[in-house]
Amino acid sequence: MRLSLQSIQNKKEWKEYHLPSYDPEKIAKNTIQAPQWIHFGAGNIFRAFPAVLCQRLIEQGKMNTGIICCESYDNEIITKALRPYDNLTVAVTLNMDGTLKKEVVGSISHSLTMSENKENIVEIFKKASLQIVSFTITEKGYSFVVDDMDKGPKECKSLMAQITAMCLERGHSCKRPLALVSMDNCSHNGEKLQKAVMQIAQSWLSRKKISQEDYNYLEKNISFPWSMIDKITPHPHPKVEEQLIADGLEEIHPFITAKHTYIAPFVNAEKCQYLVLEDKFPNGRPPLEDVGVIFTDRDTVDKVEKMKVCTCLNPLHTCLAIYGCLLGYTSIAEEMKDRELNTFIYRMSHEEGITFVTDPKVINPTKFLNEVLTERFPNPFLLDTPQRIATDTSQKLSIRYGETIKAYMASNNHNTSELKLIPLVLAGWIRYLIAINDLGEEFEVSPDPLYPVMKEKLKDIKIGSAINPESLHSILSNVSIFGVDLYECGLAEKVIKYFEELIEDIGAVRKTLQKYLS
Repeated sequence: MRLSLQSIQNKKEWKEYHLPSYDPEKIAKNTIQAPQWIHFGAGNIFRAFPAVLCQRLIEQGKMNTGIICCESYDNEIITKALRPYDNLTVAVTLNMDGTLKKEVVGSISHSLTMSENKENIVEIFKKASLQIVSFTITEKGYSFVVDDMDKGPKECKSLMAQITAMCLERGHSCKRPLALVSMDNCSHNGEKLQKAVMQIAQSWLSRKKISQEDYNYLEKNISFPWSMIDKITPHPHPKVEEQLIADGLEEIHPFITAKHTYIAPFVNAEKCQYLVLEDKFPNGRPPLEDVGVIFTDRDTVDKVEKMKVCTCLNPLHTCLAIYGCLLGYTSIAEEMKDRELNTFIYRMSHEEGITFVTDPKVINPTKFLNEVLTERFPNPFLLDTPQRIATDTSQKLSIRYGETIKAYMASNNHNTSELKLIPLVLAGWIRYLIAINDLGEEFEVSPDPLYPVMKEKLKDIKIGSAINPESLHSILSNVSIFGVDLYECGLAEKVIKYFEELIEDIGAVRKTLQKYLS
């Protein structure tokens, strides 16, 4: 068995797999003639979630086109993980009981790269049928280079500038409106996308690279719906690979690209998934509500995002990531069996976070939280790691904990002195940055843009040695990291005390957790 359009015609060989009930080649022809949906960022979350949603709609007869996926950062995802397999992907759902649900996804009709297929992508943007341009490019993808401001739409290089230029091409051509939809896991993602596009356009307008009419087209005809997406999609795991090989699949090995993307022709993910979208699609949209997507207004999307990111999932994940690395864990599910760590996230969420949880009404916060604690994180077959979750932690703390701290500061009935466990997470993060685990062994800190700076600030701190509290002042007062100045909000002293206990000696991390969580 080889993952290809020809191979999946032999349904007997693929009897344990859900196969497309439609003709992917026919859908691909429809797509190139009248594209509805192009997506930037061909990684795991896209292939496990939006692409599968599209497949469901095609199978229900509610779409007759697929998704065109485009990669602007790492071409090898396209050239090595999609094109050699006729743009098919195996999506593997990791069920709580250990069973695997295996599906061949055929809704990715075409795969393009910005560097090689720019002209094709421009033509797609010009099509009146195009309704959605979506993105899973991580928060870093919404940045742009200053040179693009001077060069204008013809010679720009960054993705955001090129997206702006292609929208202008659409305005010159069909003049139809369009929705640009960020599906990245960051707060106010639509606002970030809109700010990038309109800032670039404003710069071009001021430099007379575009006309006022061009700018007006973007302002009036391009929408930027907000979204909240939630589905845990770990790196492709060797155990899943082994099972697929045992099924007879060939040439499906995971690999690491030159740009350090860990990818495979398959993607493994949890069953649970949420996608909440602001219903702002000026050129129409597929009926995604028929496959579980929640459409609502912007304020509700924002509330769902805050519920998840500030209380019910992300703060718990980061806590497990930090302390999991310190205690030598390589599995989130295994951490959930750890008495102190399980107690840590349960108490932090129920005693501190839930006090100011935002209730979006479309999803029940308590039900969502309990699902995370009892079904999602403990799933032993999800195969997710604290090392993956620990990536870019410095960019996450201000939202995941800072917003709750601000809520306590602003409250008439509560104050920050009540917080015991959130400060213990923050102290744990600083302890984590020393890159020595609780057994006294060195470990590799997950990629983080701030790590080189933090490493320099902490270079003189040693396990078992006393510290000068002033050495932490520049860190704890950094509002860009924590969302607040921890001195001004009254938490710095507590964080320092916890940190001193965490570095007291080998084994001090476990001892400290037992002290505060037994």
